[in-house]
Amino acid sequence: MTSEARYDIVAIGNAIVDVIAQADDVFLEEEQLNKGAMTLIDADRAKQLYNDMGTAREVSGGSAANTLAGASTLGRQCALIAQVADDQLGEVFSHDIRATGIDFDVPPIGKQPPTGRCLILVTPDAQRTMNTFLGASQFLSPASVDTALIASGAILYLEGYLWDAAEPKAAMAQAIDIAHENGRKVAFTLSDGFCVERHRDDFIALIQDGKLDILFANEAEIKSLCETEDFEAAVEQTAKQIETLIVTRSEKGAIAVHQGESCAVDAEPVEKVIDTTGAGDLFAAGFLSGYIEQRPIPDCLTIGAIAAAEVISHYGARPEADLTALVKQRLG
Repeated sequence: MTSEARYDIVAIGNAIVDVIAQADDVFLEEEQLNKGAMTLIDADRAKQLYNDMGTAREVSGGSAANTLAGASTLGRQCALIAQVADDQLGEVFSHDIRATGIDFDVPPIGKQPPTGRCLILVTPDAQRTMNTFLGASQFLSPASVDTALIASGAILYLEGYLWDAAEPKAAMAQAIDIAHENGRKVAFTLSDGFCVERHRDDFIALIQDGKLDILFANEAEIKSLCETEDFEAAVEQTAKQIETLIVTRSEKGAIAVHQGESCAVDAEPVEKVIDTTGAGDLFAAGFLSGYIEQRPIPDCLTIGAIAAAEVISHYGARPEADLTALVKQRLG
């Protein structure tokens, strides 16, 4: 029997500090960067690219952490499992996540490897090109998975970005089993086409084996997962195997298929798109917040669209406006 949850969402994800700078397409070409995508880089490349970037601002990020920041702003009780190092960026990340009202108790692992960072280049068309050094994040061990913590969360939320390294992959697999043993829902985001290409077989196995209850993807990711250019076919194929599928489509809005019933919403209007970093993360935050409140699925999609619209209207991947007020204004 499911006990009452202490937390609305417990997430496992990367502990990343975003370093954000503006750049033009010429710079991306000179640095041989894959525009609009996420690329994993090593420590030497991270240092070289950081030196070549223009003036930058540092803000705490990480996909699942961004989602929790949005959900916390919407009034949800959240906890994060992630790994930092005992260094300056680790202190920045820990301070920022706790200041958002999120419980974060995983101790640092030492000075090396350093805390992860994502070097983000934002071009004038608001596209973000991400270059991620995972650092300490890829050493999150199964020992960091607190059974009681996972059992106390109504939803376990996992990010595909963390699937590369063996230790965090094992930690997430362990957490999925704990969550389901305690009657909790498991939500997973495919994160990026890069992740799908690398881990398609694993992600499909998670879906087919019933390990996931809620799946987040964007249009490119769901087509890549199903290895087809037919969007409707990809949605239909995946939705048959999972309780709730959510697919974002940028300016075309988003769709959800919940227990076989499909619905869609338009994108929320944005006066000017500044930076698309975190759009998917905040959409998940909004959707899950509505889901936890047991709102109708169309309302959950709308809350996700509201949160995504807010975050792309400024630099950085965490909300700056009062999302609760925006939702109340829109939905009452």
